[in-house]
Amino acid sequence: MQLIGTVLEIVAPVFLLAAIGFTWVKVGLEYRIQFVTQMAMTLSVPCLIFVSLMQAQMDPAALTALTLASVTAYAVVTVVVLGVSRIGRLDSRTYMAPLIFGNTGNLGLPLAMFAFGEAGLSNAIVVFAVMAILSFTFGIWLVSGEGALGKVIREPLVAATLLGGLFLWQGWETPTFLTNTLSLVGQMAIPLMLITLGVAVARLNPRGIGKAAFLSFVKLVICTGVAWAIADFFDLSHVAFGVLVLQIATPVAVTSYLLAEKFGADSDAVAGLVVTSTIMSVGALPLILGLLL
Repeated sequence: MQLIGTVLEIVAPVFLLAAIGFTWVKVGLEYRIQFVTQMAMTLSVPCLIFVSLMQAQMDPAALTALTLASVTAYAVVTVVVLGVSRIGRLDSRTYMAPLIFGNTGNLGLPLAMFAFGEAGLSNAIVVFAVMAILSFTFGIWLVSGEGALGKVIREPLVAATLLGGLFLWQGWETPTFLTNTLSLVGQMAIPLMLITLGVAVARLNPRGIGKAAFLSFVKLVICTGVAWAIADFFDLSHVAFGVLVLQIATPVAVTSYLLAEKFGADSDAVAGLVVTSTIMSVGALPLILGLLL
């Protein structure tokens, strides 16, 4: 009973904030998702990443191990998903990227923070950064047939990750007034991302729910199993182990729907994946978290 209470304390704030966004839209209130998303991804999230990495108490060896484990996990997931796609004769432009990449930002970062504290957030940011770089290059190539290396270089969150990693490696600190300012801006990121997730799900028009539910379950099993095996192989610490599994196991991100719509893939099918996998995560992520604690 104590474990159940602990898990609920961790996941309840995450899903309640998403529910606020969902309800906000359903009652007819205005929410400019493009503006909020742009502010989060270009301002608050980079500040959160930079400050968290700068202040992280992470050994460089542990940082390297988690980075390598994250890259390896996504590589193995890609190979397995490719096999599933070939066997199921799925349209690779529509299904590959959503089945590989999860919602490590909107959902993964706050979940890791509530579950493992500041150490969890610092580790989660490493996995999120790896996912973001892969998603903006390999992920876009899967959907559109062309890469976007220039876009990655221009992304503020990539610059914040590299700069935060440099400060962590060198043991540098920004002046207190600047650190406090950046920290305050970064604190907007998590509630903004969670509320926006609820708003985005409320506005989607999913199709093929039955197929989407089956594929969402397949994604959950593949991602959780692979991440667990890779974390064990790299002998990650308890926090890093839990964070890697949680991050890789997160549901399909709304970003996958936006990319499908932009590059002419089946966006309605991806919307179905976003909705069903997010609903499934309400039960699955607490269960996974219970096994990790």
